Amino acid sequence: MPQTSHRTAVFTESLIREMSRVATRYGAINLAQGFPDWDPPAVLVQAAKDAMDAGRHQYAVTWGAPELRTALGAKLTRFMGVPVEADRELVVTCGATEAMMVAMMTVCDPGDKVGLFSPFYENYNADAILTGAQAVHVPLHPPHYRFDPAELRRAFASGLKAFVLCNPSNPCGRVFTREELLQIAALAEEFDVWVLTDEVYEHIVFDGRNHVYFSTLPGMARRTLMCSSLSKTFSITGWRLGYVHAAPDVIAQARKVHDFLTVGAAAPLQHAVVTALNFPASYYDELAGEYAASREVLLSYLDRTGLSYTRPEGAYFVMLDISSLGYANDVEFAHWMTREIGVAPVPGSSFFPHPEHRYVRLNFAKKPATLHAAGARLLKLRDYVR
Repeated sequence: MPQTSHRTAVFTESLIREMSRVATRYGAINLAQGFPDWDPPAVLVQAAKDAMDAGRHQYAVTWGAPELRTALGAKLTRFMGVPVEADRELVVTCGATEAMMVAMMTVCDPGDKVGLFSPFYENYNADAILTGAQAVHVPLHPPHYRFDPAELRRAFASGLKAFVLCNPSNPCGRVFTREELLQIAALAEEFDVWVLTDEVYEHIVFDGRNHVYFSTLPGMARRTLMCSSLSKTFSITGWRLGYVHAAPDVIAQARKVHDFLTVGAAAPLQHAVVTALNFPASYYDELAGEYAASREVLLSYLDRTGLSYTRPEGAYFVMLDISSLGYANDVEFAHWMTREIGVAPVPGSSFFPHPEHRYVRLNFAKKPATLHAAGARLLKLRDYVR
């Protein structure tokens, strides 16, 4: 029999999604995969029902229903502070996952180099492989996950075609400062590099920090492909609604890639989510406040375990240092923790290009009751600290 493609042999299935299955197997609390355990706003659910009742069952415009793009363009204009042309600068995708694949395939050819901060969301490495590109990794140094400007410069100087920037960062919760982003922008300009941003956690930032949209920095609008989604903002991860925002000539190419990857996102859900995009500014303030409270619930239990962690500045993940628990392999530990402690994490090694077994990732996108129940179980880890 002929062999399957070589590219599929060099990466594994997602450890994040695997740990959700392991959590179900053992009846554990799932703090692995990043989705909330509450419903979206009731008016949004009703809007989805209304869209289906109205017969919105056939293909929408391939790159996004006009009313969705109009609402999305208005929302982005409001928060970014620059005008966004809905008809020329947006393509709606099947989640940010497809958005990043579209962005990478739009600007990269096989053999090109793509820069990634490490730790990284595991899909990025697979995206590079599927595109035929070579990943170049730049470390974010724990515990504060700052980059070394000299290391970043060396990566850009190595001949990058594109650089992926996740901000706020999954998995480490880092929110990059304007000064840091300006350093990245200067290198992108100097070495003529595309910047592919993942900004899905744009509204989940803490402690008075502000999210800076990379494309709004001087000179960056023409070389940035912003990937984002509506999943995290409106608690609809299963709706799979994302988008790419870029300059019109870039979007013209991205629309072709998207068309042949998926044709289009679910039509009734595109129409329904317009309701959410018209929510007032107070919705976003309340969202950040609720996640900040959830963060404190989980961290209060982690403090009592005696284990080290990095306090997240944004997004809804915590990187927990498990090196004092005596496990040489984080995957084995994650399975043990799910089975014996009753809480499922993600093995941290899925976020690094090299063998790294000191970390697991937990998420706090859960109801307070869920986090308290998980926290009570996590306290059992104190018995295993060496």
